[in-house]
Amino acid sequence: MKHVFIINPRAGKRDQTRRIYEMADALRARHGVECACMLTQRPGGAAELARRAAEEGPVRLYACGGAGTLSEVAGAVAGLEQAAVTVIPMGTGNDFLKNFGPGAPLFLDAENLWDGPEFPLDLMDCNGHLCLTIACTGIDARVARDVHRYRQPLLTGRGSYLCSVAVNFLFRPIGQRWRVWLGQEELEEDFALVAVCNGRYYGGGSMPAPRARMDDGALDAVVVKNVSKATFARLFGPYSAGRGGEYPHIVRTARVNEVRIRSCGEDLTTCLDGEIFQWPEAVVTLSEKRLRFFGPKGCDPNATAR
Repeated sequence: MKHVFIINPRAGKRDQTRRIYEMADALRARHGVECACMLTQRPGGAAELARRAAEEGPVRLYACGGAGTLSEVAGAVAGLEQAAVTVIPMGTGNDFLKNFGPGAPLFLDAENLWDGPEFPLDLMDCNGHLCLTIACTGIDARVARDVHRYRQPLLTGRGSYLCSVAVNFLFRPIGQRWRVWLGQEELEEDFALVAVCNGRYYGGGSMPAPRARMDDGALDAVVVKNVSKATFARLFGPYSAGRGGEYPHIVRTARVNEVRIRSCGEDLTTCLDGEIFQWPEAVVTLSEKRLRFFGPKGCDPNATAR
C-alpha cells in the first residue's frame, strides 16, 4: 500500500509543504510505509495527481490543503476500490473537518491517519461535478465567490467570510427569482438561497443543516425565501447556528435525493465545496459513487449531528 501526499502549497496563510514532507519522512522511518509527496501547481492539478496515483495500484491519498484540494482528490477517485482518501487541513476555514467535532484536530498529524479505519461517505453530483459537503446557490454562494477579496493577514477564515457577507448584504440585492424543485415538488418565487447539504458546515462555521449526516444516503435541502435586508440581518445568526427552523415562514427544510434550481433571469451562482460556477440551472443529486474515506481511530463524521 502506497501513501501519497497531494500538497497545495498555496492553501491557507502560509506554505506548509515542508511540514508535510517531514510527516511523510516520519511515517517512512517509523513504520516502513512507502510514501510519496506531490505538489499541485494549478486548478485541477490535485485531481490529475490523484488519478495517476490510483492507476498505479492500491493507495491512500492525503489531500493536504483546503476544501478545494479535498474536493478535487475525492472527485477524482470516488467509486474506486483501490483508492482511499483523507485530509490534512491547510486551508483557512477547514469546514469539512468540523463535522468530526472533537476529533478534527487529530487530522493535523499523519501519524493518526496512516493506519486509520475507512468509512464510506456519500457524495453529491451537481451538473456532473462531485462535491462532499454543501452545494449552495444564491447569496451564500456569492459570498463564497467574493471571500478571497477580503482575505487579510489579521482576518481568520471566518473574518473574511463575514466581510464578504457584509458587502453582499449592504450593496447588492439579496434575492433572485427561481423555480426550485424539491424532489417532485415545484416552487417559484424570489429566493435568497438554496443549500443542499451532505455535511453540516460551510462559510467558516455556518451550519444550515444540523441534522445532515454524511453517510445516510440522503440530502438535506435548506430553502430560504427572499426577505428584506433588516430581516436577513436578524436571520443570519440563527441560520448560521442551525436554528433556521425557528422561522418556518422564511426557511424551508426537506430531506430529498434531488434538488433542481432554474433561474428566471441571470445565471445562478453556485458554490460546490468552495468552487464557484455560473449556469442557468443547477441539478443536485445524491451520487451513485461513494468515497472511501479514512481517518483517526474513533472519529465520526457525524459527531456534531443533532
